[in-house]
Amino acid sequence: MAARIERVVTSGQFTLDGGTWDVENNVWLVGDDHEVIVIDAAHDAEAVARAVGDRRLTAIVCTHAHNDHIDAAPELADRTGAVIWLHPDDLPLWQLTHPDREPDRHLTDGQVIEAAGADLTVLHTPGHAPGAVCLYDPGLGTVFTGDTLFQGGPGATGRSYSHFPTIIGSIRDRLLTLPPETKVLTGHGDATTIGAEASHLEEWIARGH
Repeated sequence: MAARIERVVTSGQFTLDGGTWDVENNVWLVGDDHEVIVIDAAHDAEAVARAVGDRRLTAIVCTHAHNDHIDAAPELADRTGAVIWLHPDDLPLWQLTHPDREPDRHLTDGQVIEAAGADLTVLHTPGHAPGAVCLYDPGLGTVFTGDTLFQGGPGATGRSYSHFPTIIGSIRDRLLTLPPETKVLTGHGDATTIGAEASHLEEWIARGH
């Protein structure tokens, strides 16, 4: 059975640098009827656990460690026995939310995470956060971009741990080199494609952040 992609939208708050904002997050499930991985366990462990159902949850992969993408990860891991993966460059951000709980494993660039026939290649794409990653599966024709790339432009870089030239470089060198028809599934909001966003690169650079 081929892997499929499911989305759960959860609501909560993003907090950084003394500010707090209400947000809705996309939680992505990749798997089949028996096994699944979760990308970004945001806000509501119960809602994500319901979507997983009686399937085996093998991994919780964090695209980065802003609180709104990881706040439900430890509870979901404790409930299911899943392993939490995070790029080590985002440990300082992780510790702002979970000072007493470390991730279980460290993501590395080029690593492949397998689940139910899906092969998700880790692309280190810093800029929105130092340890931000995207997950690309050519078989599914899909890249999960977290908050690195959205419909209409790059993720925000106006707060601590972020850097606009770095995110532009990550998008240009790691994402826009993917096939233009690749579907882009984001951490918030609607999907897009690599081709649709590639046409805006120079505009983003001119506009700055």
